[in-house]
Amino acid sequence: MQDKFISLLYPTAESYDAHQSGKCRPNISENVCDELGLTEIFDLKNGRLSDFFTMDGEVIRYRQATIEDMMSIPEIKGTLAKVHPILDDIVELRRLDRENTSDADSYLYSITEIELYVSCLDTLAKGFGAVRDRIKSPAFSALADFTSELVGSEYYAELNKKLESLAARVHEVRSITVGVNLDRQLRPVSAGVISINSEQFKSGKVLDKILRFSFKNDAYTCIAELSPFGKGQSENRKEALVGAFNTAIEDVFHSSVRGWRSIVGEYVIDNTDFLLKLLPEIEFVSKATELIARLSSKPGCTVTVPTLAPIGEKRFTAEELYNPRVALAISDEIVTNDISFDDRAGIYVLTGPNRGGKSVITVAMGAAQAMCQLGLPVAAKSAVISPADAVFTHFPEGADDTIDKGRLGEECQRLKEIFDAVSEDSMILLDESLSSTGAYEASYIASEILTGFAVLRCRGIFSTHLHELAAGVAEINERSASEGGVMIDTLVAGIEEGKRSFKIHRRTPDGKSYARDIANKYGLSFDTLISKARAERGGGL
Repeated sequence: MQDKFISLLYPTAESYDAHQSGKCRPNISENVCDELGLTEIFDLKNGRLSDFFTMDGEVIRYRQATIEDMMSIPEIKGTLAKVHPILDDIVELRRLDRENTSDADSYLYSITEIELYVSCLDTLAKGFGAVRDRIKSPAFSALADFTSELVGSEYYAELNKKLESLAARVHEVRSITVGVNLDRQLRPVSAGVISINSEQFKSGKVLDKILRFSFKNDAYTCIAELSPFGKGQSENRKEALVGAFNTAIEDVFHSSVRGWRSIVGEYVIDNTDFLLKLLPEIEFVSKATELIARLSSKPGCTVTVPTLAPIGEKRFTAEELYNPRVALAISDEIVTNDISFDDRAGIYVLTGPNRGGKSVITVAMGAAQAMCQLGLPVAAKSAVISPADAVFTHFPEGADDTIDKGRLGEECQRLKEIFDAVSEDSMILLDESLSSTGAYEASYIASEILTGFAVLRCRGIFSTHLHELAAGVAEINERSASEGGVMIDTLVAGIEEGKRSFKIHRRTPDGKSYARDIANKYGLSFDTLISKARAERGGGL
């Protein structure tokens, strides 16, 4: 009987139960996963990505070891790939069994499930046995040892022996011989099974059979052509045939199958359930491994297992950070950036030109935080990250950056909801918030919001086109400091020689510098224009 806790993602039953109860699960919604591009690049089929987030450091480190084994031992991924469809078949078989009303079908489903269970265990035992000496993670060590123990047990050997005998008997059934009683008008009134056969019937003609004189030795050739079941038959006749078949199966296998099921049913259900509980975990670690491999293969992209800092430290330091979704979508080498929160910056205001990389780095920060809390490597060269109790995003929804009072109200409402839910251990990611109103109104509201977030002492980034907001950071810091708030600092998305570099610099922004660079690039600076005007005037004299 399976009573040992086995999981690829949780080190103990207690940590699993805590996660299921929501105790150690951060507030990172499926919508946040969508906005960070994670739903797209993971593409899970058997679960939601948001169900896997944790802020339990022990769970995160346990998963990191699991993924490390997946990455360093490709055979593990191959073994799990073989097991996955078998588990899918068991799930489908159970669905059919729930919808089924026939005992005969249920017996056959039971035998098939046991066959699938045996196949699954054999695959796991063989696959892990070949690489057991290379496995380091607690998860795969436990799974390898447990499956080896099950497969090597006397009970499992007896299970296989019984299964082989019963399955052979079931699988050799190729046809049944039915006897039908008729009334005086030659209408069928009752039917019963004469025999269950290991050979199929063949079409024939009565004249051919008579001429061959082979009635005695040719029992499986019909005196008329075989017709497909159900074709041209009334519903009553179909039901009669199905009923006769089910009765035959139940009569013949009644004692052996029912006895078999009572003996091994509970054992198999418990152990099959243990395997089925691994199904979403197998998909998760497989998809995660594929993602990490794809990122690692991109030019200029590295992945790293982040160093985990305590939640209370609110650490986020990343060297050569990049946006994984963008990296997978472009053929060019990705631009990376360094970013770190410290005593002088609990929150950043990021300004810069349109399409200069502000949104990209904002998403990159959120993706790194989220991937860390999935227990995965992050898209950076190195990283030190504290788990967050929540990640909140406020990104543009595709509306034009025009003044829209209705949309402004919606933005403010959403920002108020985020503010009400944030704690000092949360991360906020605001991208072009309040773009639906004019610069004066937006800057005023944004400064109020930033002051509030600073007082709450959360960490995050406000990416904005509002240079006035960045210019007023000193005043915001003065206001929030009196309430014990964290410091706010500024980041700038750079332009070099009139071109967007997508590099992020920690410095005070100069809003005019972007316009000056663009003007110079296109020959629209005052010096260029006045020189041309003077030349034209001189030429006309």
